[in-house]
Amino acid sequence: MAKIKKGGHTFEGLNKPIMTRDHPRSAAAVVVKIDGKEKLIRFGLKGAERKPPRQGESAADKAARASFRARHAKNIAKGPSSAAYWANKFLWS
Repeated sequence: MAKIKKGGHTFEGLNKPIMTRDHPRSAAAVVVKIDGKEKLIRFGLKGAERKPPRQGESAADKAARASFRARHAKNIAKGPSSAAYWANKFLWS
């Protein structure tokens, strides 16, 4: 698989999100193909507390994940062209 360089980062391929350390606001990024063109999508607030599922998690963590999904449901439904989709898939799931 060919590596993709975009926005100062190297990606393993399309639809392969990475964490970004050097971007001032965004925690992660992904390159997707939209209408035949590669597009860089940045997502996730740097420094924000995320709640990925884990064994023995608290009810509050589970509720935070459910709240995120409910709050961003319309944007998550837009699919891989939306930042909310990738945040849900990569940072919260």
